[in-house]
Amino acid sequence: MKENYIRKVATRSIFHISYLWQYPRPAGDMQWVYIMNLIKEFLKGILIGIANIIPGVSGGTMAVSMGVYDKIIMAITGFLKHFKKSVLILLPYVLGALVGIGALSFFVEYTLSNYPMQTSGAFIGLIIGGIPVIVKRMKGAKLNVQNGAAFLLFFLLVTGMAFLSGNEGAATDIAINAGTVLQLFFVGMIASATMIIPGVSGSMVMMILGFYGIIINSISYFISALVNFNMTVLLHEVGVLMPFGIGVLLGIGLIAKLIELLFTRLPIVTYCAILGLIIGSPIAILKKIGLSSVTLPAVLVTILTFCIGFAISFLLSKDEGE
Repeated sequence: MKENYIRKVATRSIFHISYLWQYPRPAGDMQWVYIMNLIKEFLKGILIGIANIIPGVSGGTMAVSMGVYDKIIMAITGFLKHFKKSVLILLPYVLGALVGIGALSFFVEYTLSNYPMQTSGAFIGLIIGGIPVIVKRMKGAKLNVQNGAAFLLFFLLVTGMAFLSGNEGAATDIAINAGTVLQLFFVGMIASATMIIPGVSGSMVMMILGFYGIIINSISYFISALVNFNMTVLLHEVGVLMPFGIGVLLGIGLIAKLIELLFTRLPIVTYCAILGLIIGSPIAILKKIGLSSVTLPAVLVTILTFCIGFAISFLLSKDEGE
């Protein structure tokens, strides 16, 4: 079943990408469809990447809302066995996520600092807009104790995490030595595992561990040093980001295997748990940003950004297959 799923998804991805090298190329409307599909998958990757760096927002939840979560999990777990096919599936999402993390993180950090409620409204809209996709995939599910317990347990998990002490330390830099390399490696493993679990914010976990500021600043310093060819700073940030990145890759591989097993053995229960995580995510986001002062214009703009986020999520995810 897994091989058939990967083959089906990869075949579609191959058609989306290979039109660039086809002779004669697809003409007219068909070529336009290919281009639009590539752009849509890339945009989904950008949203997933941005979500992964915002405390309280889950990249896994965003992938579910975009309707591509199980597709990404299957590609990750089958990466070695179906290397070329998995690369074709993952490439637009990975490139989009890198753009989201590297380029748009500055913009999102600015809007979160200056307009937290309005920005959070957009993220909540993006998350809620994907609920129809989950409901569609749960078609025929019965309300029983097992499914209800899964929903409630994971709803309480994500909302409970939001009320933990998430205040990180003031550290924004770290000295490179054997001890810190190991620390960064294990922090990367833990953070990546939580990043791909829907409803669980990897950034929030990193804040709890006290490494969020270090990693975010390292990314910013790395990009600045790369642009300005500052080799001293560049090498230092590579020393921070490389062990963290290796840990991230290993953590994703391990947790993806577990999630794939759950989708195979207990699909309805798994989707109920994911739905609980999604429903609880807006509470976690609002708790994390805090609302010290609320004005009518801010509320109106928040409603608008929520609607925009909802529409984007719904339109990007509605054509995803079962």
